[in-house]
Amino acid sequence: MSSAPTKLPIAVFLSGGGRTLENLLRHRDEHDLPIDVRLVISSRPGVRGLDIASQHGIESLVIRKSDFDDPDYREAMFEPVREFGTRYVVMAGFLKHVLIPDDFHNRVINIHPSLLPAFGGKGMYGHNVHAAAIARGVTISGCTVHFVDNQYDHGPIILQQSCEVRRDDTPDTLAARVFEKECEALPAALRTLL
Repeated sequence: MSSAPTKLPIAVFLSGGGRTLENLLRHRDEHDLPIDVRLVISSRPGVRGLDIASQHGIESLVIRKSDFDDPDYREAMFEPVREFGTRYVVMAGFLKHVLIPDDFHNRVINIHPSLLPAFGGKGMYGHNVHAAAIARGVTISGCTVHFVDNQYDHGPIILQQSCEVRRDDTPDTLAARVFEKECEALPAALRTLL
């Protein structure tokens, strides 16, 4: 008789609407994604992502980068993660740069809306990524789930999924198609971590 899979204890860092958090919770509830979301940390107050956490009974905090110097900011972000006993941090539309402490090396995961290393780096998020891909004339884009290190969009790749870039695409239409891939890729990547 096999036992049920262990649930992966995670924290989620976000900055806005919480679509990625919502997707993870849907996969947890409808597709048996074995995660235990113990904590949500937002870089801004009053965002929908915090409402989603509250609706699901998940503890949440707001930690603003502007309130801290770099080393203090890192500790302000990661000390609660330690206290809640989480094993991994998922950056889900988290738009601040935070240094990763040694004890979280290869334990912080990000999803980026391009096939890294293409269209990554400082300032390359959301609309900017898709506009750059279209301007460059690429025919394939997608998303990358990767471990986070202390450089923008740089750490080891866990998983990538691709999609077509169409001739009539706008940044918004491409973003919608890439987000569909993100909704598959992040849960798949988390399953590999078990």
